[in-house]
Amino acid sequence: MAADSNSSRKSWQGRLSADADAVTAQLLASIDIDVALWKYDIAGSLAHAQMLSEVKLISKDEFAQIRRGLLSIAADLEAGRLETPADLEDIHMVIEAELIKRAGEAGKKLHTGRSRNDQVALDLRLWARDAADDLTDLIRGLQNSMVEFARRQGEVIAPAYTHMQRAQPIVAGQAILAYVEMLQRDVERFADARKRINVCPLGSGAVAGTSLPLDRPRVAQLLGFPEITRNSIDATCDRDFLAELCFGCAMLAVHLSRWAEDWIIYSTTEFGMIRLGDAYCTSSSMMPQKKNADTLELIRGKSASAIAALTGILTLIKGLPLAYNRDLQDDKRFAFPIVQAMKQCLAVAAGLVSTARWDEQRIEEDINKGFLDATALAEYLTSKGVPFRQAHHIVGRLVAQAESEGLALAQMPIEKLREASSVVTADVYTHLGARNVVKDYKPHGAAGAEQLRQQLDYWTALLK
Repeated sequence: MAADSNSSRKSWQGRLSADADAVTAQLLASIDIDVALWKYDIAGSLAHAQMLSEVKLISKDEFAQIRRGLLSIAADLEAGRLETPADLEDIHMVIEAELIKRAGEAGKKLHTGRSRNDQVALDLRLWARDAADDLTDLIRGLQNSMVEFARRQGEVIAPAYTHMQRAQPIVAGQAILAYVEMLQRDVERFADARKRINVCPLGSGAVAGTSLPLDRPRVAQLLGFPEITRNSIDATCDRDFLAELCFGCAMLAVHLSRWAEDWIIYSTTEFGMIRLGDAYCTSSSMMPQKKNADTLELIRGKSASAIAALTGILTLIKGLPLAYNRDLQDDKRFAFPIVQAMKQCLAVAAGLVSTARWDEQRIEEDINKGFLDATALAEYLTSKGVPFRQAHHIVGRLVAQAESEGLALAQMPIEKLREASSVVTADVYTHLGARNVVKDYKPHGAAGAEQLRQQLDYWTALLK
């Protein structure tokens, strides 16, 4: 049999005398998941081939044949016209085999100076770079929706909660912008991770590089990488960048889960604070009155998948000796689905926020329940010279008394307030009641209307 026989199309078949059985071949295959890398594989191959031509490892004519072949394969993959044969275990081999069909002997030269180890590492970095950028754009979209919601109904006076108990009154936009802040940290995390993603590993070979005169910086330049990896061993087995991407997704998912939990609660009949658009809710197959916040529940549920993906990829790489090991084939099974899920959640969340509204009437009816102005009364006493800890004790007793009498603090007669503390004067009533409390907020970043407008101006400028 001739040395270059095509009887087997596996890249490593020359060393082995027997093919894997069907079950083993299925275990070895990854085409079902790594087919998502085809655009990046072709982009990397085009850059590699151009560099090979420039350093005269292939001729200009061979490069032209390879380029035509790769572009035609890309067109067929885009259109869904290219089948993926069962005997080719991954998208990289599918593309190479198809290229050899279309470009002949020139196609066989594409893999010059390249291993699947550095090839896959490159493809993953190209994919991860786009994933970080796409997630950032979608987060920006959700931030914009939230900022617009805060501008639309942000000055509604609503309760803030600690321990799920009413705490202090706020302008409702403050709660929305709290999530915008969390999302901004997610943006910054992806931007920071992108710095470590954005390094070109191609030219590292299987583990030790190559004796061929490859121009690694040229490939990096063609693919938009600002730098190349320094160590061939690390370059081929590094998956830190995928773990970081998964961590960014997990943290983002936790933020989305917290927001979803808030709005699920606020949309219940018991709270009735927020109304969700019908397009983002479902009903019940049995109970016709139901309007369920299913999209929010599913967004909340995706946090489990995101945390599992992070745990999975960390567990995958924790015990690997240097350098590349086949375990890493499964890295994509953690990273790819969770990135896609986060993209979906962000797109849905932005639409949901844009159609939601605060139920101002319901919030107004309940706003003076729960003694939201108790802290303000303690601070009033403090401003009159009463030590805060003593003021705290005085107001605690007043709250207990008011509760037993069915009164709000603002409804208590001045005589009873003065019995509790002689420093109280008639001006105390200008500081009681939720609206008065919110007007009194002073520090930058506080939950008052003026501070909200400052925050809205900041976010509007940043998100332009």
